[in-house]
Amino acid sequence: MKREEKNQQTRRRILDSALAEFSARGYGASSINTICAGQDLSKGIVYHYFETKDGLFLACVAECFERLTGYIQEKLPHPPEGEPAPADPKSALEAYFSIRSRFFYTWPVYQRIFCEAVLSPPAHLRGEIHRCRQDFDALNIQILDRLLTPLSLRPGFSKDEVMNAFRQFQDFISLNDQMAGREGQAFDAYEQRCRAALDILLYGVIARSDER
Repeated sequence: MKREEKNQQTRRRILDSALAEFSARGYGASSINTICAGQDLSKGIVYHYFETKDGLFLACVAECFERLTGYIQEKLPHPPEGEPAPADPKSALEAYFSIRSRFFYTWPVYQRIFCEAVLSPPAHLRGEIHRCRQDFDALNIQILDRLLTPLSLRPGFSKDEVMNAFRQFQDFISLNDQMAGREGQAFDAYEQRCRAALDILLYGVIARSDER
């Protein structure tokens, strides 16, 4: 076996054990000793690849957002080149959140890591975590922009204002979950609140005549 291949396998073993530990216990309660025991690794080996617990956690966060972003990009239907976005943004919105949910139910090890990164990131790692999720955040804005393209917005509102409002909705939901102490059981509820926030943002709360 080539040295590079062996290094990759060792790094993968460390990450797999760390993912299991951070997923089960969260960043604060996780232990490098437990991560070592999970794959029968020495501390020296772990610290050779990841200098600190912070670095190992950030690697897990980065993998979570990288794989989630790639999965959504792969699974979300895209209109053919040159054709407009679907005229039914509600169906497209449902498809997006269904794909997100399917990812986390297929790979549940990422659920708690995602929630901790979004809802209650360790204060000293917030900047690094923000960088880890930049591509994911950019994809969300791209998808929302595509949803808004076929819609006629009310006079006085721009797409940029709507997208900024949704970011504020998400920030409020995250802050509210932190204050309510819901981080540990937040995945399904957080997804539902984000879905509801975007639905309200796009359609309001007043029933249309065809919905009564």
